[in-house]
Amino acid sequence: MPNRNATLAILLAAFAALTLPPLAGAQEGTTITREARPFTPVTDEMLRNPDPGDWLMTHRTYDFQAYSPLDQINRDNVDQLQVAWMRAMDEGPQQTQPLVYDGVMYLAHNDDHIQALDATTGDMLWDYRRETPADLRQYVTLGNRTRNLAIYGNHIYHLTADAHLLALDASTGEVAFDTEMADYRDGITHSTGAMIIDGRVLAGRTCSPRSREARCFISAHDSDDGSELWRVYTAAGSDDPGGESWGDLPVSERVHVSPWGAPGSYDPELGLIYWGIAVPLPYPRIVRRGTWDVGDSTPCELYSNSTVALAVGDGAMEWYYQHLPCDDWDQDFVQERTLIDTVIDPDPEAAMWVNPNLPGTAEERQVVVTMGEPGGLFVLDRATGEFLWGHPVPYDSTERFVISDIDPATGQVFINMDLVARELGQQFIICGHNVKGWWSWSYSPLTGMLYVPINRSCLNQTANERSVSGASPRFTQPEPGFEVDGHLTEVRAIDISTGREAWRYTQRAPNAGSTLATAGNVVFHGDLNRRYRAFDAETGDVLWETILGSQITGFPVTYTAGGRQYLTVPVGGASIFQLSNYASELEAPMGSNMIVTFALPEE
Repeated sequence: MPNRNATLAILLAAFAALTLPPLAGAQEGTTITREARPFTPVTDEMLRNPDPGDWLMTHRTYDFQAYSPLDQINRDNVDQLQVAWMRAMDEGPQQTQPLVYDGVMYLAHNDDHIQALDATTGDMLWDYRRETPADLRQYVTLGNRTRNLAIYGNHIYHLTADAHLLALDASTGEVAFDTEMADYRDGITHSTGAMIIDGRVLAGRTCSPRSREARCFISAHDSDDGSELWRVYTAAGSDDPGGESWGDLPVSERVHVSPWGAPGSYDPELGLIYWGIAVPLPYPRIVRRGTWDVGDSTPCELYSNSTVALAVGDGAMEWYYQHLPCDDWDQDFVQERTLIDTVIDPDPEAAMWVNPNLPGTAEERQVVVTMGEPGGLFVLDRATGEFLWGHPVPYDSTERFVISDIDPATGQVFINMDLVARELGQQFIICGHNVKGWWSWSYSPLTGMLYVPINRSCLNQTANERSVSGASPRFTQPEPGFEVDGHLTEVRAIDISTGREAWRYTQRAPNAGSTLATAGNVVFHGDLNRRYRAFDAETGDVLWETILGSQITGFPVTYTAGGRQYLTVPVGGASIFQLSNYASELEAPMGSNMIVTFALPEE
């Protein structure tokens, strides 16, 4: 529920405006520079209003719409796309999204390996490889992937596996600075990348479930030297506002609750950053709290599974909204928060929960939109956090859904207590799970539609106190009824103004692929069965399809170089998804990581 308590802003922005010197402990690295191209520094204005041909941040723009205004590739000619170049990548989970600026692609491999490539050929310009501490995996079990880089001034910024902020010279790849942000021996690492906002480097992190030292946080750093400017802890401490929502659970056991997913989107006019926070751990509350009876509604165990709106200047929390109280199943709400300005006029036939103050108003609102791992679409006012409308996408009923109800007048969320484990050894099938994970949706301002990639998958979980996660066995599976020949992937086009579905594409093979919308009225998407497609943004018709070498799990980008539009797709797969667990009759290799780039034939 929204909360604008002034003391909340003061107390939770711990270390606000505090400047800390860089800490020692930088690892050795090796740079190979083949070509140092002239480089024009990237400014705040360029990040706010990027050149249409560049891709300067994750999701391209601060609103996280993952929309490109390029239209050289369009629905009339997309069927002519052909491979322009390919380049192999390092092994490991493939979840990356390149940056492209002035004809140069900046690419993050796993394990702190960064490259600059000619965006027209894939030829290497420079290569930086950082040594990781020999004992890293003793303390850090996560963070063996990088989803995005950041660019600002003359630097490329990277969050390392051992919890450092690394800045590289964008022209040469040489290290500009390497600053420790936290001690990896406390179990703190990164899987998400950095964001640059008003000259600050914003960073979330991943915190080990095995550590009682790892108190997770979001922080801002000086872009010149990496020194910390402010820090906000993502699990409320016992003396913090919201701390009472954890009962008497010690702060040392309020763990995980990390901002591991997409970094925060940003509204420059409001000066607010919108960040999603993950789940508490162990997952079942009976293991975590010693009882299942800890509450059935928000707020509960703040700020888990919440959207937090933070002031960019000092990290003060302006408001929060909790999407799922006292989670029992690891249903992260860490996905992108997409900012949209649109008339809000939800159709009660399409939206299960509608704020009673909305019907008949049809007013333009500034909204923030998100969906969590279990599904569930939330539309909030981004200035205040007011709940506007929601729906349990992809379901039309809450019978098997993790949320039983939402009070539309207040936005208070009620958990489905019928699915909460009340004793150890109890087993449930919870729908959904990984309905939408780290992979991104996209929004087209031309059509007013949100293009949502969906999995019809569920979680099979047994409460088990002997497991670090509190659950074992624990695995994903197809939604009941979809096991044999059900269509496990859906791409839905949803009108954010009304909630109505404009079109839906379905298929058997599951997916972990992001959508990308363009001004050419095309939406791109790929699946775990190696198929990559272009859809008509208005009708959903498949306009083009190709087969790639491995599972498609990275974030696509499109850009121009030398006057030609390119489409780049990272492929390779991610270990969390075993295709055989969903559709045993299908087979596709995982690994063989590669970047594949397409373009129209040259005239």
